[in-house]
Amino acid sequence: MQNVLLVVAKQPAPGQTKTRLCPPLNSQQAADLYECFLYDTLAIMRAVPGVTPKIVYLPQDAHNYFRDLAPDMGLSQQRGESLGERLDNLLKDVLLQGADKAVVINSDSPTLPPEYLVQAFEKLSAADVVLGPTLDGGYYLIGMKEPYPSLLRNVQMSTQTVLQDTLDLARSTGVSTALLPEWYDVDTIDDLYRLKNDINVRQNNSCQHTSSWLQRYPGIAMHELSG
Repeated sequence: MQNVLLVVAKQPAPGQTKTRLCPPLNSQQAADLYECFLYDTLAIMRAVPGVTPKIVYLPQDAHNYFRDLAPDMGLSQQRGESLGERLDNLLKDVLLQGADKAVVINSDSPTLPPEYLVQAFEKLSAADVVLGPTLDGGYYLIGMKEPYPSLLRNVQMSTQTVLQDTLDLARSTGVSTALLPEWYDVDTIDDLYRLKNDINVRQNNSCQHTSSWLQRYPGIAMHELSG
């Protein structure tokens, strides 16, 4: 049985990466922080046993960057105009190429527990689709055993109802679903504070690059991030 674990990722670039964190970060800091997210996300993927890891990247000319970043992982370019199209294409590609189960995660959750990814593949033994809910109403993970294009192409992405809209559409079309524990993305300044607090309180050892970056900027404090 082939289980494929994919991550959607972009090559970091100042002014194009994590712009919602600016200010208080400047564009170079935001790009550097996202690169730390990438390193830590790849480490999470490597901690999942029995999977074939793959990076699905943007932009078109980022192949060499990701080859150098993760020479142990497969690479392919994202295809499609919208996020939903790109997710459908990448899942469809690996499933039609012979994967029994395919799970895709984002690259914005550097503290995501690897055991959630293990659970995702386990839940696909009984369910058609597995989803990992985020605190903002979206999802950090989606997995399938066969393509379901409508769940990705017919749902408006980047809204506070993405998860519920996907579940409703799956239910109406007879597609069974399973949910993972809720987690969070890091998109906004308040998310960044949540991340820092999570690392401090939990003493999370799964995001060494992100932790080191945050330690270099001790001024990132609660009053700055929630104001």
